[in-house]
Amino acid sequence: MNRQAQAVVLLLLGGAVIRASLTDLYLNYVKEGLRPFLVAAGALLVAVAVMTLWYELRPARRVANATVAPTGGGGAHDGPDHDGHGHHEPRVGWLLILPVLGLLLVAPPALGSYAAGQAGTALSSQQQPSDYPPLPDGDPARVSVLDYASRALFDKGASIGDRRVQLIGFITTGPDGQPILARMVLSCCAADGRPVKLGMIGNAPSGLADDSWVEVTGRYSDRVVRDPVNDAEIPYLDVESWRQVPAPKRQYE
Repeated sequence: MNRQAQAVVLLLLGGAVIRASLTDLYLNYVKEGLRPFLVAAGALLVAVAVMTLWYELRPARRVANATVAPTGGGGAHDGPDHDGHGHHEPRVGWLLILPVLGLLLVAPPALGSYAAGQAGTALSSQQQPSDYPPLPDGDPARVSVLDYASRALFDKGASIGDRRVQLIGFITTGPDGQPILARMVLSCCAADGRPVKLGMIGNAPSGLADDSWVEVTGRYSDRVVRDPVNDAEIPYLDVESWRQVPAPKRQYE
């Protein structure tokens, strides 16, 4: 691939990064706090691409490249070779633009039920904190899937008590073939995303496809089951009511 093709790829890639960073699309790939770094990286790629194109396409360079200096004696020379053909970079290199165009035109979705089914639940005994703060005010108390699962496993529900809690997550298939609630958690970006899984008993959601988002309300249950992927414990929620909701803007916790 010649420099012009490389510059075009950089320009498209930088544009795709900036486009994602200036909308909510970037939340499908990285944590919210990384937006300034994405904008800066995209701007740098665009700047490098523009400078490269300017250098390659400026008139003085085109004239210089077209000039063939006489060398005498049949020695080595610039310009076309002995059979009249110039040295061209393989045009197949331009095909590298296609994945970048795909990123611009088709945005990959956030991690969902497939990723959750391939990875073990993110909670482990090594993550157990010493204590938990009181639940938020309100009835039901709105908590994250990660917060509830941590309290249910490591605090044995002591900080939850008999209070009702409300969580939002997506549906995926559990170890026993029944639907469970899940939410992906990130340390940095989607590459290190892992699921937090939550089993449901009582009035659990039914008849929904994987990746459907639901809001469930219920109480603590002491039931647990083992995740067959990594043998970690999956806590349960005793569901009282639920409703289907749109996917949230921030799909990761």
